[in-house]
Amino acid sequence: MAHTDQNEVLFERARAVIPGGVNSPVRAFRAVGGTPRFVKRAQGAYFWDAADKRYIDYIGSWGPMILGHGHPAVVEAVQRAVIDGFSFGAPTEREIELAEAILALVPSMEMVRLVSSGTEAAMSALRLARGATGRKYIIKFEGCYHGHADALLVKAGSGLATFGNPTSAGVPPEVVQHTLVLEYNNIAQLEEAFALHGHEIACLVIEAIAGNMNFVRASAEFAKRCRELCTQNGALLVFDEVMTGFRVGARGAQGVLGITPDLTVLGKVIGGGMPLAAFGGPRAIMEQLAPLGPVYQAGTLSGNPVATACGLATLKEVSKPGFYDALSKKTRALVDGLKAAAAAEGVPFCADSEGGMFGFFLLDALPQNYTAVMKSDGTKFNTLFHGLLDRGVYIAPALYEAGFVSAAHSDEDIAATIDAARQIFATL
Repeated sequence: MAHTDQNEVLFERARAVIPGGVNSPVRAFRAVGGTPRFVKRAQGAYFWDAADKRYIDYIGSWGPMILGHGHPAVVEAVQRAVIDGFSFGAPTEREIELAEAILALVPSMEMVRLVSSGTEAAMSALRLARGATGRKYIIKFEGCYHGHADALLVKAGSGLATFGNPTSAGVPPEVVQHTLVLEYNNIAQLEEAFALHGHEIACLVIEAIAGNMNFVRASAEFAKRCRELCTQNGALLVFDEVMTGFRVGARGAQGVLGITPDLTVLGKVIGGGMPLAAFGGPRAIMEQLAPLGPVYQAGTLSGNPVATACGLATLKEVSKPGFYDALSKKTRALVDGLKAAAAAEGVPFCADSEGGMFGFFLLDALPQNYTAVMKSDGTKFNTLFHGLLDRGVYIAPALYEAGFVSAAHSDEDIAATIDAARQIFATL
């Protein structure tokens, strides 16, 4: 039988020519079932799918669209840049301007290198950490995602402070043999890892507010201990702020926690929706990069003139006085409203937010690590997801992804979302 929904028609076409019908796995709706929505256009806090149905958008391209879609100042900056040229493969003044803007907002960074994706930035930062320290081993935490570089596609080993196992075909065990995977927020395990391997550890990389096991905060004590142990053992502390940078606040998660990392990885918001990311830190470390030092990193599209125009215009808007106070207020209103709606219907539910980033769990208490996150009720989440989708509210199509509020979301959008959720909670 022929499909009548344009989303289904497009999905069928896509599956014939693109693996799974998508160019990034979570978009396929495999976790929640059903047909992905193919976006036709977007404006402000909304997008319209192939069937012309409007949705209140709480993924915002997975974080970058902090101003909402099609912000006039950003569109104008991009249009001006496009006229001058798409790509040059040579330096431009705008790269310097964006670097200066980033450094002015993130005190832990003295120099920054622009790249095209968060995966590329995280991979390059780890190579730099190894090159700068002359060490092999890295520490990461279960539930934190740092892109799909081979050495980072790894799950926890079978015991405390053990080396991890590959989580993707095509990654030989030898490639992840120098990656230690620990439990998030587990100080005892962290201390054991450094006691066993401290003199060999190049860096510890962490999402200080994790957004890839939904929304889970590093406790203040845990973050502080990460900093102390790295300092004591000569390892570098790397904050992956691809998601949290300029999203949870003007200085990212490091500003929220009051922790100074050695290297910072940025993405999403700094590109305003264009493919752009960065990594940076103190001058002495960053000058280990080619062409000054022995650590090689390069990219044809790095510092792309259209992307940098988009990023600069976005950073200019978020730097205006009161921006983050207003954004935080909206996000808290959403989270508090959802909690109240769930409580009224007796549904186990907890939620948290920082700046324009939020997450919720169908649990009685906020989880502190990936194991606890896994206890959330997947079946009920799928019911909630599709119920919201049917009512024109688009949240992440997976239980383990954070959500995002933009400056374009109105009080009416927040209220409509809470009302839609209340209707579904009544059925759970």
